[in-house]
Amino acid sequence: MIPPRRWLRRPPSAPWTRRRPLPDRVRRRLPLLLVGVAALTLGALAFSGIGDGMVYYRTPTELAGHDAGQTGRLRVGGLVLPHSVRAEGDALRFRLSDGVGAVEVLHRGEVPPVFREGQGAVAEGVLGPGGVFRSDRLMVKHSDEYRAAEPAR
Repeated sequence: MIPPRRWLRRPPSAPWTRRRPLPDRVRRRLPLLLVGVAALTLGALAFSGIGDGMVYYRTPTELAGHDAGQTGRLRVGGLVLPHSVRAEGDALRFRLSDGVGAVEVLHRGEVPPVFREGQGAVAEGVLGPGGVFRSDRLMVKHSDEYRAAEPAR
C-alpha cells in the first residue's frame, strides 16, 4: 500500500527546477495591463448597470413620424390629458401629450395606484394601426416630495 501523500513528494531522481523570472519589459508592463483590465471590467459593469436603469422614451410628436409596422417595441411619454381617461372593459384608454402633439394610448395591464390626469406617464408597448399606441406596461412619473396624509379631525 502506498503511504498517503507520497505522490506529492518529488522523486529522488528528479532535479530541482527553478522558474525563470519574467523579463524586465513584461514585469514593467504587468501593472499597466492589470489596471487596464480592471478599468475595462469596471466600465463594462457600470455601463450595463446604467443602461438597465435608464428609461428612454419618445414623445407623442416624435412618435407621429413613425409607421405602425416599423417601430417595434418602444416607450412613449408625456402628460395625461385631462378628461381623456376612460375604462373600456379590462383596458384603460387615455391620451398622452407633450404640449405639441398627442397620442391615444390603449393600456391593458396593471395601472399604478398613483396614475391620474395631468400627471406624467410613460407607456411601453407597440404602435398599432390608426396611430393608437397599445401599451402593456405603464409607469408614472411622480414628485420626489413625500407628503404625509392629513390626520382625521
